[in-house]
Amino acid sequence: MTDLTPLCRLVILISGRGSNMQAIVSMIEEQGLPAQVCAVISNQIDAEGVNWAKERGLTTACISHRDFATRADFDQALLQEIDNYQPDYVLLAGFMRVLSPFFVEHYHGRLINIHPSLLPSFPGLRTHEQALQAGVQCHGSTVHFVTPVLDHGPIVAQSIIPVLASDTPESLSERVLATEHVVYTAAVRWLIQGQVHLDAQGKVQVKDLEQRSFYFHA
Repeated sequence: MTDLTPLCRLVILISGRGSNMQAIVSMIEEQGLPAQVCAVISNQIDAEGVNWAKERGLTTACISHRDFATRADFDQALLQEIDNYQPDYVLLAGFMRVLSPFFVEHYHGRLINIHPSLLPSFPGLRTHEQALQAGVQCHGSTVHFVTPVLDHGPIVAQSIIPVLASDTPESLSERVLATEHVVYTAAVRWLIQGQVHLDAQGKVQVKDLEQRSFYFHA
């Protein structure tokens, strides 16, 4: 009997090595999930993750933001490229660009990001330095639906680690990144399997999930 389950179509946006992108692609392949990574798109021509994706036989594209006079022009070109692949979800995986409100609204309920902090704490850059300066005892990462407000939006899942007395921004970044690969792949699996979605009121709805937080020991 032929499996008629429709494939969940994904487009992944990166700016660098794309370690979360790699984790997601590998997870889909290893678990045989009904999903297709239709394209990996970067705003950096020399992004390491693009070469990795090419080696895996994935479709790739590079649209440099430096080729456009305004952010809006770049975002419009990016939107048009993404829409060529008709994705169910667009996954930001280390995509280092602030996206215009019209772009975010176009993909409302379909645009997912991972941020290296426990949102709503420490949005923006230098999150690990912010966490250490604030003296928090726990830190981590957040997978969330993207809204026009930077690093804000309904939370899908979070990873949580203890902050050690010996931690530096670099060590904290390394430990958080390892948890990102766990929490982001889990969240993408839930999306593919229809266990998580954003409802008309902008709230995350879940099915058959007891917990959406991942705790890691030091």
